[in-house]
Amino acid sequence: MQNGRTGHKDLDSNERYHEVCMEDRPTEKVVAEQLVELYDRSFGGKERGRYRISMKHMRLLTGRKRIPPKTVRKIGEELFVLGYALIDLDTYFVVLAERTFRSYRRVNDGSIAMLIGPYGRA
Repeated sequence: MQNGRTGHKDLDSNERYHEVCMEDRPTEKVVAEQLVELYDRSFGGKERGRYRISMKHMRLLTGRKRIPPKTVRKIGEELFVLGYALIDLDTYFVVLAERTFRSYRRVNDGSIAMLIGPYGRA
């Protein structure tokens, strides 16, 4: 159905956004840069920092109705180059700065030996 004023089909804003984005999808690098920009923005009661982003919002950023695993992997690689990590939790993603977990305690040989025994599992 066409709208008389604009000559465009009557689409809700999501459909219109997807119609435009499908023609000109951002690269994985551009999406990664946008995710870093979000990291540095104030929202959710925090000045900046780690956050979770829904699959719906990730689809909007990527301009895709479905995000193939290969695209998620490429976005993660681009984020890694920028010093961030992308964690895919199926229904949403988490973005963290690499420096956030650089100082986490490290598992050592003794800790693993306590779990699997001194001779390991074969």
